[in-house]
Amino acid sequence: MTEQAKVPAIRFAGFTDPWEQRKFGDCFEFLKSNTLSRAGLNGENGTARNVHYGDILIKFGDCLDGERSDLPFITDDTVLPKFAGSILREGDVIFADTAEDEAAGKCVELRKLPKEPTISGLHTIPARPRFFFGTGYLGHYLNSDAYHRQLLPLMQGIKVISVSKAALQDTQVRFPGLSEQAAIGAALSEIDNLITLHQRKYDKLVIFKKSMLEKMFPKDGESVPEIRFAGFTDPWEQRKLEDIANRVTRKNEGESDLPLTISSQYGLVDQRTFFNNQVASKDMSGYYLLRKGEFAYNKSTSGDSPWGAVKRLVRYEKGCVSTLYICFGLDGADPDFLVTYYETDRWYKAVQMIAAEGARNHGLLNIAPNDFFDTALILPPSREEQELIGLFFARLDNLITLHQRKLELLQNIKKSLLDKMFV
Repeated sequence: MTEQAKVPAIRFAGFTDPWEQRKFGDCFEFLKSNTLSRAGLNGENGTARNVHYGDILIKFGDCLDGERSDLPFITDDTVLPKFAGSILREGDVIFADTAEDEAAGKCVELRKLPKEPTISGLHTIPARPRFFFGTGYLGHYLNSDAYHRQLLPLMQGIKVISVSKAALQDTQVRFPGLSEQAAIGAALSEIDNLITLHQRKYDKLVIFKKSMLEKMFPKDGESVPEIRFAGFTDPWEQRKLEDIANRVTRKNEGESDLPLTISSQYGLVDQRTFFNNQVASKDMSGYYLLRKGEFAYNKSTSGDSPWGAVKRLVRYEKGCVSTLYICFGLDGADPDFLVTYYETDRWYKAVQMIAAEGARNHGLLNIAPNDFFDTALILPPSREEQELIGLFFARLDNLITLHQRKLELLQNIKKSLLDKMFV
């Protein structure tokens, strides 16, 4: 039986009819589920393609576009007759029935499938609409909070969360008329295209930066880089950090109440914002006072920073850092160059040599300040070359940040629309 549903907060002009609400089973029929695993089945050629829950959770968004998605082949010729009931068609939807968080129940709508038969596999629940829906509508609606809120109380498990066919059957599907469905699907798909575009640009820039960091700094045992600005031919020189830097140990005497922490990705940031909490003591009179342009070394290790992280204060005029940090200012090198140098792995070996005793206190390296300032760096003898390298990477970072902000803005716009365009 069809029931009228509430209308959303945002609608396209000209649509005023109430939305419909139907039971999941009235809208979909389940296809045959199977436990087809990719182990030993993948290849570059084969008779069929495969979608499993990992694709849905990680690889695809709201829709699976077969023309743009590299679905792996199944090389086992016997799968077609064996799993004929799981062969998918355009317009079908597939749910991931398990995940390590509330992403269980994430869904994709299939579009433009490859010419080879496509089969759903391990930990998926494929379903076929009983009647036609506007292209793109189901993929976005079934991943919206409006629908997902129905699934949350039906999920089972603690570490690994699962959703069953029975749970899906207990949900209601809400939708407007076909024309409005198509308009919603088209608008959200266009935003998806823009998000994908900026994601690709961002990813390419990040990869490009990584490549240039490798090529614009000499490799271990060498004195010239693979790529260099024109006009510079002198070999790079090895210098100790103490030759170009001076240690900062000034204490905060009520001058700042801003607690700073080092993020390997974002640099020196406000601890309250980064952790959503202030870890530092409220009384920061015993902390070091760092001024804009100065550096700090966090000896804590992580996957991104196996030997800790060195960052420069650029976001704020001043702030307080733990006395566990080793702080310094520069008086013999270009600061932008040094920022970039510490983004490479060229300094790891020098730190590794003085941290021979290993890590202690949950990943905090046992490194004394005097030993850290005794570490060797390699840098161009020409200040001009240092400045050009620093400027190149500073501009590249600005470009990466620009695309990252555009990406975040589009993602926030989409999230807002998903909240307001569905009921």
